[in-house]
Amino acid sequence: MTDASASPPPATLTIPRGLFLLSILYGGMTCIAGVLGAKQVAIGPISVEAGIFPFLMLVGLSSAVAEVYGKGTANRLVRFGFVPLITAIALTFIVLQLPTDPEMYEPAKEAFPIILGQSGRMMAAGVIAYGVSVTLNVLIFSRIGRPGKLVAIRAALASVVSQIVDTLLFITISFYGVRPIGQLLIGQATAKVVLSIGLVPLIILLFVMLARHLDGRPISDGALDRER
Repeated sequence: MTDASASPPPATLTIPRGLFLLSILYGGMTCIAGVLGAKQVAIGPISVEAGIFPFLMLVGLSSAVAEVYGKGTANRLVRFGFVPLITAIALTFIVLQLPTDPEMYEPAKEAFPIILGQSGRMMAAGVIAYGVSVTLNVLIFSRIGRPGKLVAIRAALASVVSQIVDTLLFITISFYGVRPIGQLLIGQATAKVVLSIGLVPLIILLFVMLARHLDGRPISDGALDRER
């Protein structure tokens, strides 16, 4: 006889392989963006802080998730992204407060706090700019066209708008009242718009194809998420 009072087995949560991979990559990009942002790079006439490259990956990843798995899933990914972002900031702050080993390699000893040390104002600016701009990117990408149609163009337009907003928020919160920000805003926004148009369409197409390949079939929009 079976025990009628026995509890049913727990439900198993199945995550598509494509979504699993994109989510892991997304979390990594939220952490590395602040580190790479310590370097200014020159690409021809364009000068921009290197943190733009992982940030464009975040934009492409969130748009790819919205395209393959639905807007609601992409929004949850953006919200979950605060966890590795804030954890990385907290751990960096703790490590900077710990005493340095006297035997540490001298150039690294001096460079470490310069590269990773940011003011509380800049850290707050990064968190706010991330949340607002990537959420806006998902919203615009999902609203301006039908799933499966003109994916690269939708991605580029959404990225351009979200990058302008990201620049306005980050530069204003970080430097307003400390230094003139007009030229800095124009220069950073222009560079990010150019890179958004040139890189984001390729990034999202790559991630969409990768996710569908890993899942073994093309996933129709909203197949996993009916919140559109």
